[in-house]
Amino acid sequence: MAEAEADAERYAGLRVERAEELARRHGWASVRVLSPGAMMTMDHREGRLNLVVRDGVVERSWEG
Repeated sequence: MAEAEADAERYAGLRVERAEELARRHGWASVRVLSPGAMMTMDHREGRLNLVVRDGVVERSWEG
């Protein structure tokens, strides 16, 4: 799990298209793209990568 968590945090600074491509290549089951401050469910889903994106660039990424 620690390896997945470390990978989850590596997407900040990438263009969203590139981040999604890499996430799928690295085995993430799903990718959720959010705008800063967006409402989201608080359910934790193993294998889901969350990306907060502003102006097409990932600001923050995490598993869940």
